[in-house]
Amino acid sequence: MLDFLRRRRIYLDNASATPVLSEVVRAMHSEEAFANPGAIHADGVSAKRMLEEARKTIAAELGRKPRQVVFTSGLTESNNLAILGFARKLVLAGTPLESTHWIVSAIEHDSVLECFAEIERLGGVVSHADPDAKGIVTPEKIQRLLRPETVFVSVGWANNEIGVIQPLRAIAHLLSSGKTAARIVFHSDAGQGPLYLFPHVHTLGVDLFSLGAGKLYGPRGVGALYVNDKTLIAPTMLGGSQEGGLHAGTEEPVLAAGFARAFETISKERNGEAIRLSRLRDSLARELSARIEGLVINGDLKQALPHMLNISVPNISSEYLVLGLDHEGISISTKSACREGEQFSHVVEALGQAKNPASSKIMTKEERAKNTLRFSLGRDTTASDIIRTVKVLERVTRRTAVFAESRIK
Repeated sequence: MLDFLRRRRIYLDNASATPVLSEVVRAMHSEEAFANPGAIHADGVSAKRMLEEARKTIAAELGRKPRQVVFTSGLTESNNLAILGFARKLVLAGTPLESTHWIVSAIEHDSVLECFAEIERLGGVVSHADPDAKGIVTPEKIQRLLRPETVFVSVGWANNEIGVIQPLRAIAHLLSSGKTAARIVFHSDAGQGPLYLFPHVHTLGVDLFSLGAGKLYGPRGVGALYVNDKTLIAPTMLGGSQEGGLHAGTEEPVLAAGFARAFETISKERNGEAIRLSRLRDSLARELSARIEGLVINGDLKQALPHMLNISVPNISSEYLVLGLDHEGISISTKSACREGEQFSHVVEALGQAKNPASSKIMTKEERAKNTLRFSLGRDTTASDIIRTVKVLERVTRRTAVFAESRIK
């Protein structure tokens, strides 16, 4: 027991939440930012200055103007404000939602999918774009779903379960081609994309871009939404005129400052970390594929974020494997943290059935979606962590298989 307590835990669940960087903590330590940034006295002015400096930093990372960045309470609120805020603006302008059509990727996070479910409840027509077998939502798929009344499309930059990067620029080009009656607004949940991809929104072609500091080594409780000048949205939370009237409630300069520092830090490390983690992730994929019979890799690693690996292991409960690794001091997840406890991964299920490269066995889409494991590496992940994880997972898998066989007998 003492050896277990002394051993350093291996954290491979960075897709759920990243640790807060020490430099971020230092940036948030200020005795001058306690005041309400809306106040006109000296303390309020100081807090306002910190808030606006953070806004400038984040806008610079996005390649846009500070006034186009709206601070929120996190990624979930950013998605809600983008999607439901646009819907509310339409209604306020006299456009009934019954006359509108919306498109969303079928493999989005719940904070996006639930917004579109609400759009449907309010009368809007919603189409879900399925990915191909590699996990990519292609422009051709979006094109087939377009209608003259389409007003909004939402596709996440990189999927939060399988890490596959979506072709936003190609989709944006399609939407701006003028083949529909009205301009179509393009939204993307950026999630963990900025960790390893350049988040210049002009290059990506998006109109609304959701960010959350808790996925980017920053503090919880703060996010941002980029809103371009051509897109009008209405507030979804009432009570004040902060953030250009789009986010009611007193702003948090300290959290914003931490978010900005985290964004700056990961931007400086982006290239080097992408190369380092892709090598570790590929090594993990190779070793697990060689040691665990029937294992299937979900998504295309060549087109995925460098720190993510999602696999399906046949005939073994993924929850049991997660708990087995946790007992050995290794943290991973089965799917998005918001869906832990649910039986299936809707993302992996959308990929369909799969064939293991080393055998002729077919894994059904139901089995594939039920037995998923998600590894998401981070700044602290080392080669020795990968070696230990492979050995432990192989041991836990074999132990579970022997136990299951004995139960059958």
